[in-house]
Amino acid sequence: MEFSAQDIVYQTPNATPLLARLYRPSGPGPFPAVLEVHGGAWTGGDRFNNVAIAESLAAEGIVVLSIDFRMPPEAQYPVACQDVSTGIRFLKAHAEEYGSRADLVGTLGTSSGGHLVLLAALRPNDPRYTPEGDASVAFAIACWPVADPLKRYRVKQAAGAARLVAAHDAFWPGVADMEDANPTLILQRGETVAMPPVLAIQGTKDDNLTPDMTSGFASAYAAAGGKISFESFPGQPHAFIPGNPASADSLRALAAIKAFIRRNAAV
Repeated sequence: MEFSAQDIVYQTPNATPLLARLYRPSGPGPFPAVLEVHGGAWTGGDRFNNVAIAESLAAEGIVVLSIDFRMPPEAQYPVACQDVSTGIRFLKAHAEEYGSRADLVGTLGTSSGGHLVLLAALRPNDPRYTPEGDASVAFAIACWPVADPLKRYRVKQAAGAARLVAAHDAFWPGVADMEDANPTLILQRGETVAMPPVLAIQGTKDDNLTPDMTSGFASAYAAAGGKISFESFPGQPHAFIPGNPASADSLRALAAIKAFIRRNAAV
């Protein structure tokens, strides 16, 4: 399916435009829609990180809005969460204009962006993130997510991984925030949360995360009563889809993402 791609302004905090790239399939729709949130250890990257994912989805009739969000040194947690919430609400408000519907809007995040979309899915009305409006979603997709930022921080400290430790220190005001805004621990603490359907994707050779981080979140989500699909890809590293989008495993992962979206945003 043909699609168009254009940059738009989705919000203007402090008089500074924040951009998003809109991928819009041709045709009348209604199409499912996805807010896409990039990784980069909360401190790097932009709306172009996951072009391969966005273009693949758009070519199959899925609207994608890939956002930039505020990062250190400009802004620490929870500002990025506020931007993700704003992006969700923006996409829902403009869904019909883009050929979708508000009830067909979900999220997709990779790495630290996976952390942000899981947090948004669990806490769609948290006043720290969403002072106005409803940021609930129809589904959430987390690809190699930092689902337990506190665990990752401690492991990388012990390993002397200076770059990742510095990124944590730049984004998080303190360890207490890593514990509070922690999707896995939120579930294990038994907090009252929203629980949309979730798809979690993880490679087994991902040295950016602990081996059990994504599966641990999936187990906690299921134990709390949530509906979650966990797809494991043997031998694949962190960020394997954008790293090699034409590989057999990347194509299989993209097919799983599209099938999940269509199941949970049926039109």
